[in-house]
Amino acid sequence: WMEGEGGCRGNPNACASGSLPPLKEKHQSGSGKCCSVVERSVETHTDTMGLSTGDQGKQGTQMGAPQPDSVAVGLRATEHISSGKLCGYLHKQGGPLKAWKYRWFIYEEKKCQLFYYRTAQDANPLGKVELCNATFSYPMRGEEGTFHIQTPERTLILKAANWDTKMYWLQQLQLRRWQHRDQLRADSSLPTPENLIPDDQHLLDTCPANFLPAVKIPSGLVGEEAANLPVQTNPLNVSIKHPLIELQNSVQSLLLRRPSQDLRRSVFWLDLFTTDNSKAESPNIPSSDIPTIEVSPAPVSPQSPAQSSESECGKLHDGLQFPGCSLSLPNGKKKKCNSATMPVDRKEATALERASRLQQEKLTLAEEVKAQKELVWLLHKALEAAQLEKRACAQFLAAEGEQERLEMLRHGERCAADLRERLEQLRCENEALQRSLGERDAHVAELQDSVKLLMEKNQAKQEVILKLSEQVAACIADPQRTISSECISTQTFRQITQELDSLKDDIEAYKTQNKFLNSEIYQLTRLWRNSSEQEKSLMVKCAYLEASNCQMESRYLGVLRKLQEIKALNAEQRETVRKLIEDALQENLKDVIRFDSVREYDEYGFKLIPDYEVEDMRLLSKIQALEIRSNNLLNQDVGDRSLQARWTQYLGGRSPDDLSSSPELKALLRWGIPREYRRRVWRWMVRSMTHSLQERHPDLFQQLCEKSRNTPHPASRQIQLDLHRTLTTNQHFSSRSSPALEQLHRVLLAFAWQNPTVGYCQGLNRIAALALLVMQNEEDAFWCLVAIVQVLMPQDYYTKTLLASQADQRVFKEFMADKLPRLVAHLEEHNVDVSLITFNWFMVVFVESLPSDILLKVWDAFFSEGTKVIFRYALALFKYKEEDILKIHDSVEIYQYLRFFTKTVTDSRKLMSIAFEDLNPFPMKLLRNRRAVHLQRLQAELRELEKLQKEYASENTQSKDKELDLITSEDDDDA
Repeated sequence: WMEGEGGCRGNPNACASGSLPPLKEKHQSGSGKCCSVVERSVETHTDTMGLSTGDQGKQGTQMGAPQPDSVAVGLRATEHISSGKLCGYLHKQGGPLKAWKYRWFIYEEKKCQLFYYRTAQDANPLGKVELCNATFSYPMRGEEGTFHIQTPERTLILKAANWDTKMYWLQQLQLRRWQHRDQLRADSSLPTPENLIPDDQHLLDTCPANFLPAVKIPSGLVGEEAANLPVQTNPLNVSIKHPLIELQNSVQSLLLRRPSQDLRRSVFWLDLFTTDNSKAESPNIPSSDIPTIEVSPAPVSPQSPAQSSESECGKLHDGLQFPGCSLSLPNGKKKKCNSATMPVDRKEATALERASRLQQEKLTLAEEVKAQKELVWLLHKALEAAQLEKRACAQFLAAEGEQERLEMLRHGERCAADLRERLEQLRCENEALQRSLGERDAHVAELQDSVKLLMEKNQAKQEVILKLSEQVAACIADPQRTISSECISTQTFRQITQELDSLKDDIEAYKTQNKFLNSEIYQLTRLWRNSSEQEKSLMVKCAYLEASNCQMESRYLGVLRKLQEIKALNAEQRETVRKLIEDALQENLKDVIRFDSVREYDEYGFKLIPDYEVEDMRLLSKIQALEIRSNNLLNQDVGDRSLQARWTQYLGGRSPDDLSSSPELKALLRWGIPREYRRRVWRWMVRSMTHSLQERHPDLFQQLCEKSRNTPHPASRQIQLDLHRTLTTNQHFSSRSSPALEQLHRVLLAFAWQNPTVGYCQGLNRIAALALLVMQNEEDAFWCLVAIVQVLMPQDYYTKTLLASQADQRVFKEFMADKLPRLVAHLEEHNVDVSLITFNWFMVVFVESLPSDILLKVWDAFFSEGTKVIFRYALALFKYKEEDILKIHDSVEIYQYLRFFTKTVTDSRKLMSIAFEDLNPFPMKLLRNRRAVHLQRLQAELRELEKLQKEYASENTQSKDKELDLITSEDDDDA
């Protein structure tokens, strides 16, 4: 039991049961402990408020059944509480919607049962609650006035108007149940132990009045006065569970125009202002004969005297009667009024009587109207049911033949079977829910037990802390005095005080030492920062010097290469140049670059320095490696860090699904995505392009893989052949036993089954391989391939005819003539067709044509802007090396240079600037129009070619037939 307003403060859970007002405690001398006296019934059931028998046993409370004398004392002590009728309106929670319904409750003393009605005027109850084995409780954080009555069969949830009314109901139910139990014990004359009541003082402590302090009777909310309260007219207040009882009560309310005196009524009807016949015949009554009303006050809590006085005044006004009438007291008894002491005038009494009668008639008529409305509603429902039955019978009788009637009966049987099946399903669901609820209840019970155990431990610790605190306070207040035999002595306390003072001095010393050490750490931190800044500046300077060295060495090798190409040199000069070149090529690149060793492969497994097939290109490879190193040293510190910061700021706090197309994102994608964010951004862009298809087929990739395992695809042989030709310079695909090859195989087969129009086309293996390297997941790589082929690229780009890819080559030539007229004229002069080089660029989106860092940046923009990016970068590549191409005047050398010149591009910033700035304007509308024109031309040429093929086939067939006829005729002549 925990004290405090609102119930138990020790349990913060809303579902915990609170107690009634605190018990009176009996302190035993010397022990300092308290015990609460609680009675035990004959059936060994403990009547408590919010605590079970087990809980009381844990608290060490000794309980026993009192002797008959104690019963009499307890009854006399609480006679003023339990002598009146306990009745009133309460809200009851019920129904499938758990709604609150207004019900009239009345306690039956003889059977210890609580009956409830819809209104106070009803004759038949809607139900009852057995209180003999019930437990009363209330939730700590529930609605105001809510309390529970839990029986072995069910739990009744009720709600009173306020806190005082709830506490009054709980206390009265407990006291009246005690009275019923004591009455049963007295009637059965059961023997009781003789040693439970040692003296009269202990007997008084066990009285209910001492056990449960009195609660003020709520005025007008309980008892007979509550019967005159207006009844709620809410249509949901009707009991659907008991329609017959509702109908009986409505019919009886119509038949009985005035209140009945039947004992089955749930309220005791009071004729508050009906006078005696003998007294009423005398019209003039002197004022001296008017009785003075004397009302015994109800038990009042000592904490609220003002409220108790107001309650008494209200009871005086409600209990006012005229001469010859009975006065209803709070204990249920009636007292005869004394006409000689009533201080009111006869005329005022007559007016008051008339007004009261009119008010009572008004309430009666209102109840009758309400009952009639309810009866009409019930009759209306019955009429609807009868009409439905009549309609069904009419349809059955209107049927023309037996076959139709039989079909109607079968339809009814099918409907009934469906309903039964549905009922069975609901029953199974209900059983499953009941099992789940049982398991949860068991879990909740275990948690409640653990919470109670922890609360008990906490309470014990608090008691120990409180006791020790009191002892310490006593020691501080009077150091010369010994507290108790168990406490420490004064000398020991002084020693502890001295040790405490010394510890305080040590703490101050440590604080001073800590301040000194903090200042030292601050100075060291400043020195470390200065040294770090100096080291950083030296590193930057070293990188700059190394980049300059690489540039100088690259220029030196370039000069040697140009000298090698000069044919005017004599033999000695040629030999000197050859030796210089050999010396330069024999030097190890790693020995040259001392600041930071060159990695052979990047993060995705691509080789940083390409290997050239031609032996004469080794010098060019060395020059390119030096240029790449120089650009990396000069640009990595400034460009990469600023781009990383911009992407971090843009993606910070955003989920992958929150990204949306915007000019800021478009600009960031053109500059490139950092490696740590590339997979996330690619997944979002691919998902945005294939969102509808993925929603319709969420498990498409797994289904296609399963299909590939069970059924061989016609293109599986070609796919198997192309696997070992895919990204041969990449670290992940260079080995035949690499797991990446198996993943690529599954992705290509799944796409071939998904898109039968394309199936498999050479070039898709390299696109899927790059997607697999970045996405690091087979399913993501599959959807990436779907997005490129079916969304980004035009239709028929990878089909057998390759119409769209051929059209793009013609469109690219037109753009090249517009943007690079000098280079186009130079290539036409030497009969060089750039389509032989650029066709592969467009088919695989520059895979294996550009260095990996530039290639991934091209793909970043390609996912955002589509095929226009391919045109921009293709033109930018020719613009980047335009001057070098113009210097070559041999067609074979031009073709040879165009095969590898894209791998010599090292400055990605310069290339991006050319693609997106120097080549502007580059409207997408113009690209679409030119593509449509060339597609029409190619389709016409294709149709013409097919026509020629058919003609040639027919002519070939005719010529073969003529030759066969000729041979046959010659054979006949020979014969």
